[in-house]
Amino acid sequence: MQAEAPKQDPAVAYARDAERRRQLRALELQRERVLSERTSNPIRRTALTNALADIEEKLAELGWTIHM
Repeated sequence: MQAEAPKQDPAVAYARDAERRRQLRALELQRERVLSERTSNPIRRTALTNALADIEEKLAELGWTIHM
C-alpha cells in the first residue's frame, strides 16, 4: 500500500502561482526594456548583453519560453 501524498492547501498553491506569475511578468518587462535600448557605446552594449543573459537565465529557471 502506498502512502498518500500530503494534500496542498489551495490558498498556498494559489499564492505560489501568483508570485511566480508576478516574477515572470517583472522579468519579461525588464527583458523588453533591455531589448528596446539602442546604443553605439560598446561598453554599454556589453552591459546590456550581459543583463539580457541574466534576465533570460532567471526566466528559464521559472520555466519561461519565448512567446512570438
